[in-house]
Amino acid sequence: MIVIMKQGASSAQIANVTARIEQLGCGVHLSEGEERTIIGIIGNGRPLDREQIERMDGVERTVPILRPYKLASRDFHPQDTVVSVGLEQSANGIAVGGKQLIVMAGPCAVESREQLLEAARAVKSCHAHMLRGGAFKPRSSPYSFQGLGEEGLRILAAARKETGLPVVTEVMAPQQVPLVTTHADVLQVGARNMQNYALLHAVGEAQRPVLLKRGMMSTLEELLMAAEYILSHGNDRVILCERGIRTFEQYTRNTLDLSAVPLLKQLSHLPVVVDPSHGTGKWELVEPLSRAAVAAGADGLIIEVHPNPEQALSDGSQSLKPARFAELMRNLRPVAEAVGRTL
Repeated sequence: MIVIMKQGASSAQIANVTARIEQLGCGVHLSEGEERTIIGIIGNGRPLDREQIERMDGVERTVPILRPYKLASRDFHPQDTVVSVGLEQSANGIAVGGKQLIVMAGPCAVESREQLLEAARAVKSCHAHMLRGGAFKPRSSPYSFQGLGEEGLRILAAARKETGLPVVTEVMAPQQVPLVTTHADVLQVGARNMQNYALLHAVGEAQRPVLLKRGMMSTLEELLMAAEYILSHGNDRVILCERGIRTFEQYTRNTLDLSAVPLLKQLSHLPVVVDPSHGTGKWELVEPLSRAAVAAGADGLIIEVHPNPEQALSDGSQSLKPARFAELMRNLRPVAEAVGRTL
């Protein structure tokens, strides 16, 4: 349930309502807009007397929320959330969810210091905003390259120091969270771990920005419920990522669900980015679907770029060469401008 306060309700009235809700054993989420304040009630399972709350000074009305996700809901938080990234490590601060379209780019996996630095310099020169790269790699086969682990994190940190690009990298287990947090600006929860609830609790407690990827066979409600786990720890810096879902189609690695972008923007206040690399598995399709994602309202893109895709240890077939990435960035600009974004 949410409590909508009257326009011009005083701080004392808001405090009184908040105190009463807490006395009833419920949690409170406060959303202060330009005109009104909305108080979200995080229930304890017991029904509340709506009329009792509506009789309090400053209250306009109460509205029941039927969706299972509360904190992720736009009903609880009508204004768009803008997630700040990079400030903890004294890197250039980035805002995901604002007017600027944010592009995260880099190789699927950190393979060596030379490879990662070359990729980082290339995406930096093309005006990417963040550097992506996996130090820990969840792979379908146990015999595939699994990443460099802690050494990969140190290489990512070195690339950030040289280029100033904030780093996003995947964390696979709760016990990895403290280590990854010391080296990365954004903790990525991959598609295979979207419903790893112990991991969701851990990244929520870390109070660091989280890039949450949609599971390959997950509904949008399941994605938002996963976000709810993170938000429940008071960590509101969650970025949702559509990266394609598994369907009967065999011409692409996954089916990129671009309808998810406007739907998520309608249902939730959280920023939404799109991963056209994993969404298709084909580098030839990355640019057209990147343009389509921006047109659909995405707040950002996460794109795989590798200096030598034919030699990549992971996902070379969906990685752009630096020259093609530069062309993509040039071609994105007019699309971004057409929908009121800057790049």
